[in-house]
Amino acid sequence: MKTTNPSAPAPFTLEYSPNVPELLLQLQCTLAISTYQAGKLIFLSPVDVERLIQLPRTFAKPMGIGVEGDRMVLATKDEVILFRNSPELATHYPRSPGTYDSFYMPRATFYTGMVDLHDIDFGSDGIYAVNTSFSSVVKITPDYSFEPVWTPPFISALVSEDRCHLNGLALENGRPRYVTAFGTGDSFQSWREKVTEAGILMDITNNEMIATGLKMPHSPRMYQGHLYVLFSATGELVRFDLDSGLYEVVYQINGFVRGLAFHGDYAFIGLSRLRKNSSTFAKLPIADYSDYAGVAIVHVPTGAYVGRIKYNASVDEIYDVQVLPGSLRPGIVNTQRPEHKMGLHLPGATFWANPEGPPKS
Repeated sequence: MKTTNPSAPAPFTLEYSPNVPELLLQLQCTLAISTYQAGKLIFLSPVDVERLIQLPRTFAKPMGIGVEGDRMVLATKDEVILFRNSPELATHYPRSPGTYDSFYMPRATFYTGMVDLHDIDFGSDGIYAVNTSFSSVVKITPDYSFEPVWTPPFISALVSEDRCHLNGLALENGRPRYVTAFGTGDSFQSWREKVTEAGILMDITNNEMIATGLKMPHSPRMYQGHLYVLFSATGELVRFDLDSGLYEVVYQINGFVRGLAFHGDYAFIGLSRLRKNSSTFAKLPIADYSDYAGVAIVHVPTGAYVGRIKYNASVDEIYDVQVLPGSLRPGIVNTQRPEHKMGLHLPGATFWANPEGPPKS
């Protein structure tokens, strides 16, 4: 007979610093995190100054998240899903009317195939993503699986070999500008040879290296005129001087960091629990300390640690973190739920379709 451990935490159990709900309430925002390991996109929202509430939704290998105004885009195992927020649909959501203050409905799906998309974001003329499998920055369009926009000059062929583990993308003025990768090799997964010490940061507008020898760089982000990057191998949030290629450490945490978002004076940093049986992760300087997954919060102007959100069950690896500003209780449906076909959003009008009759407002 199979028995359960009565002391084991319930699925998706989390704990958090006492000040975190009040901070999110003060900032008037919700956090969105993607965990490909658990197959969830999760919204973390403040209920009041003392409590958080979470809303997990199932997706196949959710990775990068992009947010712009009322739009959100999510990279998954073999699709890119575009969502549109409708506060009006939130009001009459059939399963929980009056619960949500915003509601993200899937409005388009791009069938990319299994190309291992990582970072993704909205540009001024479309959706851009990092295609890690093909070592390139791509544009997501309805015409092709992807349209290549830029490939590193050291990559000789557009092939599905993950040659340099291109992973991070930062846009500037609506255009792709900075990328991170784990190496500059030009053969199948050659980045694995020196995964913890050969990372790079590049400016793709001129193919110039800004910095080399980085410790597993991830999540480059432009914020208030500065470029920030996470060094996963050392648990560091750094800010680059783009002229010199030098950087200063804003904060260092004992954990594997990946996924970065800013709001106001605060940085929200994703943390992952390292796999103890991994030959790669076992070599990292922070291997003995990366014992939980969650989100760390840092006050950027002072570099002070503010608090954390920690998962005690289900979530071990986080890929991305984003902020949903102006929303304290967003809802979302995936394409696996019948409700995604029932929410009708027109210019100037919304309806929830009634399965037993005509749409009703």
